[in-house]
Amino acid sequence: MSALAHIIETHGVATVVISLIRLHTEKIRPPRALWVPFQLGRPLGSPGEPAFQTRVLRRALALLERRDGPVILEDFAEDEPRSADDPAWSPPFAATAGAVDGRRLHRELDQVLPAYRQAVAARARSTVGLAGVPLPEAVAFIGWLLSGSLPVSPSPALTAAQALRFIADDLKAAWTEAASLTGKPSSRQLADWLWERTVLGRALLRIRELALQSEDSSFKAAGGSLLVPGARVALLEAVNPP
Repeated sequence: MSALAHIIETHGVATVVISLIRLHTEKIRPPRALWVPFQLGRPLGSPGEPAFQTRVLRRALALLERRDGPVILEDFAEDEPRSADDPAWSPPFAATAGAVDGRRLHRELDQVLPAYRQAVAARARSTVGLAGVPLPEAVAFIGWLLSGSLPVSPSPALTAAQALRFIADDLKAAWTEAASLTGKPSSRQLADWLWERTVLGRALLRIRELALQSEDSSFKAAGGSLLVPGARVALLEAVNPP
């Protein structure tokens, strides 16, 4: 979005970027940007918090009134309202321990689906659907990837690398939407649970490792940098230095 801001500004339209990765914004230097310390995918913060989201938008739009450019990068100091852990929260299904393979991932999907469907019914919406692939087919695709190769895309509209990125996003969304059904967990609680206690999280971490070692450039780009949030990679590297 920072690069697009430069292009849009050349046509005389003022822009403001809401940045989730400050380092990227520092390097690309859009004319105006507000960095927010929220989870990736949540540029306005936690869902269901309209007053807080309005504050974020007002703070971003206020940058249009500034005259001290040409480059303005401001930080939003508040964290998400639901950043505090919910001590009473527990996911509505048990995480599966053991080896990471397609069979175990399918079994975990069987646990996820009832809670996910309840969550969709309760909220009347879902963020799942980027890939346009049913969840069982998406899980099968991830199972094939665990072998280290990039299979044929299950969607004619996507390349295999694009399918990998969108399928991973869909599965992460389905798992976290299902896990949010039983309370109000913080984004940190959800992230720790997903990456440390589920087959899906461990499978995506394994695929990232395989992608980084792959000679297939599309697999390497999509799997190596787009599956696992940068904050999680940094945490893993701090615990297990490369």
